[in-house]
Amino acid sequence: MAKHSKKYQDALKKAPQTAVSLTEAVAFIKANPGAKFDETVDVGIRLGADPTKSDQAVRGVVHLPHGTGKHVRVVVFAAGDQADAATAAGADAVGLDDLLEKVKGGWTDFDVAIATTDAMKQVRTVARVLGPRGLMPNPKTGTVTDDVATAVKAAQAGKVDFRMDRTGNVCVPAGKLSFEANKLEDNIRAIIEAVNHERPAAAKGVFLRACTISSTMGVPVRVIVKE
Repeated sequence: MAKHSKKYQDALKKAPQTAVSLTEAVAFIKANPGAKFDETVDVGIRLGADPTKSDQAVRGVVHLPHGTGKHVRVVVFAAGDQADAATAAGADAVGLDDLLEKVKGGWTDFDVAIATTDAMKQVRTVARVLGPRGLMPNPKTGTVTDDVATAVKAAQAGKVDFRMDRTGNVCVPAGKLSFEANKLEDNIRAIIEAVNHERPAAAKGVFLRACTISSTMGVPVRVIVKE
């Protein structure tokens, strides 16, 4: 395990020892940055769902009211008029056969992948590359669509996909540490509400078991959440 810096150790001594309100948690992480660069603020949620059971899978999308604070790199698998529409909407890379060959070679230097309905048959050939990285287009998250222009703009405006990992956790970026406190709080609330909305019917008991927020290099703080 990497040794934490003195700055981190000092902040750890001051950190709340129990879960606190969202306002208190955001105030703490903003007052105790872990690095000199503008860190990303992440929300980690421990879920009361069994990741080994398919009927308890958790996956969804959240529209952050104040965006992510970074340029979202979007690729679109499409041809013809749809490809032209994606390019006009500002996608970073657009194509089909050529783009698929690039991905087959291991290229995944993007944040969101969108595909038209017709392109999905070919896109499935790179599922082994995109799937493990959470980049596979999916109708549920709006990334398989024949309105690619709208999907590109939504992704760049702050639409973030999330899914439960194999340990039963969800981690979602909520913006940058430089955001005003109230904007971070708005984004974090939107994330918590979106995750709670995706509660599987098969999940029993408490669903939102724990929530922690932290900056990239900073000390995590537990947040009080109510379902």
